[in-house]
Amino acid sequence: MIRGLGAFYSGGTIEAVDDTPHSIPSDSDLTGIAIREQLRDLTDQAAGFDNGFVWVGLLNPTKPELQAMRELFDLEPLQVEDAANPRHRAKVDVSDDGTVFTVLKTLGYDPQSAEVDTGQVAIFTGPGYAVTVRHGPHGDLRSVRNRLRTSPTLREHGSLSVMYAIMDATVDEYLAVVDAVSDDVADIEAEVFAPEPSAGVTRSIYELKRENMEVRRAVGPLVRVAHEFADEQFSPMSEELKPYFRDIGEHILRAHDVVEATDSLLMTMLMASTSLQDLQQNADARKISAWVAIAAVPTVAGGIYGMNFDNMPELKWAWGYPAVLTIIGITCLLLYRGFKKNGWL
Repeated sequence: MIRGLGAFYSGGTIEAVDDTPHSIPSDSDLTGIAIREQLRDLTDQAAGFDNGFVWVGLLNPTKPELQAMRELFDLEPLQVEDAANPRHRAKVDVSDDGTVFTVLKTLGYDPQSAEVDTGQVAIFTGPGYAVTVRHGPHGDLRSVRNRLRTSPTLREHGSLSVMYAIMDATVDEYLAVVDAVSDDVADIEAEVFAPEPSAGVTRSIYELKRENMEVRRAVGPLVRVAHEFADEQFSPMSEELKPYFRDIGEHILRAHDVVEATDSLLMTMLMASTSLQDLQQNADARKISAWVAIAAVPTVAGGIYGMNFDNMPELKWAWGYPAVLTIIGITCLLLYRGFKKNGWL
């Protein structure tokens, strides 16, 4: 589905951005033919302006829609296949002709469930065009289109400004998500080292580690190109765009550092939680063993004197029964005192 269609140039908007959903059901469908004609007309108009370009935004597109974009803008077939795959790895590829193909994972954080949701946006940028292919509910691009519409500084850089604006919004969301995950880590850390940690704290750590992995999958593949941005070595980048992309690179590297630190901290917390559980189990086992040892004293005495033999020591002695009870009590008390002193009870 086509969710955004418009043409821009450095001076403004050639034609107002149309956010009305459009579709190309098939090559022979009249609606699809009309959309194709509209795209060709916009492309021709944009070609008549300095830095003019057409931006087509697709959401969960169909094969005919992707095919139409490939034919109209001469997109690389393999890159179109990558854009159609919602589980593709994040990357930034620069072709020999200067076109740039970017795949970004979009992130969203649900504070109620403390879960990280992922989506994807692919960006084709070349002379006179920008095509975006979005999958999932996250990464709405209407705010980006509004930013382009109101920012002549961005529009001066042509279609590459679309790539910058989308990356800027996406990376800002990365930082918001990693900050939210860090807050959850702090809460779990306090729970792990609480006097009485809950029984499910280990499971919570594992689930949080899994959510952090989703962020890591989004940020990790972009580290290499982030260094290029930060060092101003990205080849399609003009001198005027270098400060913009350097800022994106620094934000990506910051998010990556936080993700790596969070992963290490969660692993340490998982080990600490397991160790604390083992210590608690050992303490419980020692308490049980201590009480068993104390209970063994009257059990042994009762077992010995419960044997019905005629010739047993002190059997006829009047003070035999009180003496045995006294010895049992004193022995149990000494054992209890010894276990208590050694920390077993």
